[in-house]
Amino acid sequence: MTTPSLVSRRAILKGMSGTLLGVGSLSAQTRAHSVPRPLAKDAVTHDWTAFLGPTHNAISTETRLSRQPQPPLVWEFAKGTGYTSPAIAGDRLVFLHRLRAEEIVECLHAETGATKWQFRYPTDFEDRYGYNNGPRSSPVIDGARAYTQGAQGQLHCLDLDTGRVIWKRDLEREFRAPQDFFGRASTPLIEGPHLIVNVGVPGGPCVVAFDKTTGRDVWRAGTEWGASYASPVPAVIHGQRRVFVFAGGESQPPTGGVMSIDPANGRVDFSFPWRSRTYESVNASCPVVVGNTVFVSASYRTGGALVEIRPDFTHRLRWTTQGFGLHFNTAIHKDGYLYGFDGRNEPDASLACVDASNGSIVWRTTPEWAETFSANGRPQQQLVGTYRGSLLAVDGQFLCLGELGHLLWMDLTPKGYREVSRARLFTARESWTLPVLSRGLLYVVQNTRDFVTGDRPRLLCYDLRAS
Repeated sequence: MTTPSLVSRRAILKGMSGTLLGVGSLSAQTRAHSVPRPLAKDAVTHDWTAFLGPTHNAISTETRLSRQPQPPLVWEFAKGTGYTSPAIAGDRLVFLHRLRAEEIVECLHAETGATKWQFRYPTDFEDRYGYNNGPRSSPVIDGARAYTQGAQGQLHCLDLDTGRVIWKRDLEREFRAPQDFFGRASTPLIEGPHLIVNVGVPGGPCVVAFDKTTGRDVWRAGTEWGASYASPVPAVIHGQRRVFVFAGGESQPPTGGVMSIDPANGRVDFSFPWRSRTYESVNASCPVVVGNTVFVSASYRTGGALVEIRPDFTHRLRWTTQGFGLHFNTAIHKDGYLYGFDGRNEPDASLACVDASNGSIVWRTTPEWAETFSANGRPQQQLVGTYRGSLLAVDGQFLCLGELGHLLWMDLTPKGYREVSRARLFTARESWTLPVLSRGLLYVVQNTRDFVTGDRPRLLCYDLRAS
């Protein structure tokens, strides 16, 4: 165990846009706690270069992971506002957050948290509903480049090695794309030579493909729906590449749904309407592709739907259910069943299993337990749980981050739910960011102040490597 270290920043350089800082050691925002264990020789590992991971479905292929109840903390990084998750390639971790009037792209060493570079630019975004004013869209790494989208649509392509700006676009200014309720939150998708973005302009375009090396427009698709908070998902359907975009944010009357798009030319195969009739609602749960079908889900009395894609790329509705309406977590498919957290609010959320063949609810449970906290110097017992948690399928089981900062290993099967282990990483609300797993290290984002310890928002790295 090492002593937490605090080292000042240095070396300020000017970039093409905003400010670029190059730093070669731990910054004042990073605190080291321990050295991670070596990877097992037969461990399977991967990079995590985009939201939902390398398979774009929150299913990890990593193996030889520890289930011990309290994983060792390797390092922590004091972050600003935002709900983004990091992207990781090799020893490079890219993270987007906001401090005061600037959005900041951080490049950290994935194992130590040491700063490699930092790029910042101004923002005056304000969340209209009182949540925090930081970015929602997570970074994406592709080869030697990193891509970020700010809450106001500032799209940047950065050199991964130096943080230098390669190209940039201003989506709100150039496309007159509206801010919507919570800013721009959909994470862009790298698909072949394109960077695909749910721009969501009223009357079109809904989706734009940019040349990932130059930033120029390649194609535009869709005229019906605005930008959502779900991220585009790639898939192979009937042997052909497709991208599914679950669109629909703020609109009057409320509209939205899932689009099947040919990424080569932007041709829309079909659009399937699916959005709450409530104006103050969003589509935020990412599409889940299962074979030649796609599952979409939304909260606010909407529920889930499974759409079948025929060989000619027409579609038909297979089933719907009102019992599986995911707010912002994405369902995970395993062995013919869907697992996820149904419910709009913290008190009414539950973990459910759905038969993907017909949409029937196989089981539903609300993971809860009693914990003792210190309040005004006195112990106080409260009932807590996972609430609107998020899931990763990994190493034969599931990792769950609960809404209040609990990390659980779970066995989820059609027969039911079994808790394998549980740890309280912190006690903070709005723990809505999907954890990231790469090379046996788990990266968890704490978005609000810990109401027990007082710790401010942090990006935390935990060691899950099995000894």
